[in-house]
Amino acid sequence: MKGIILAGGTGTRLAPLTKVTNKHLLPVGREPMIFNPIRQLISAEIKDILVITSKEHMGDIVQLLGSGAEFGCSFTFKVQESAGGIAHALALAEGFSNGGRITVILGDNILTHSIKSHVDEYLKKESGAYVLIKKVGDPERYGVAALDEQKKMIIKIEEKPSKPESDYAVIGVYMYDSDVFSIIRTIKPSTRGELEISSVNNEYIARGKLQYGVVNGGWTDAGTFESLQYANSLLLEVKNNIFTEKNNENTI
Repeated sequence: MKGIILAGGTGTRLAPLTKVTNKHLLPVGREPMIFNPIRQLISAEIKDILVITSKEHMGDIVQLLGSGAEFGCSFTFKVQESAGGIAHALALAEGFSNGGRITVILGDNILTHSIKSHVDEYLKKESGAYVLIKKVGDPERYGVAALDEQKKMIIKIEEKPSKPESDYAVIGVYMYDSDVFSIIRTIKPSTRGELEISSVNNEYIARGKLQYGVVNGGWTDAGTFESLQYANSLLLEVKNNIFTEKNNENTI
């Protein structure tokens, strides 16, 4: 299993902070934002990690992260030339994945509890995809998952629905088999002109191969001023540590 952190994008919702730096280098708690997804992957024993970002900020990210020796992992870096969507960025990881399974984390997703149990559960599956979901109080702001709880499958994902079918939001942590790259080659750009990760997930749903795990502990994306403030409070409270889901012990 290899890990991929998607740390591109323009970060327009956090301007003017992002006029001078990449969003994922902004401080969250006691560390740069990108440290949290890195520590998540390492907590799941994933230590071969590809970081994808824009050409404007690649130098800053490489300078911060280096080879990975400081974290006990190995970093590879790749440039996304233009902001073409999450699936567009993910397509750049095909060679890195080398036909194996991958765990993908959006670089602005902040979690307090380790994803290891979910990675372990996914690796028991023969094939398909697995996404993490979280119960939220305002599901209409997110991509909402309609669930078959008996089979533990997602049967539909609806983006920002006015009448959500559940309270479960699909967060920015995804696990895929090697089919993901052939799927990306078949999807069409959305009305925003981007290759959307929801299109990828919907293809796995059509194949009956999208399962899910429910996140414990705190989660937020840190893409707005309000959610960035919440992310800071989450990680300051736990001193930027990541905890196991079973016993709340400090892991990283």
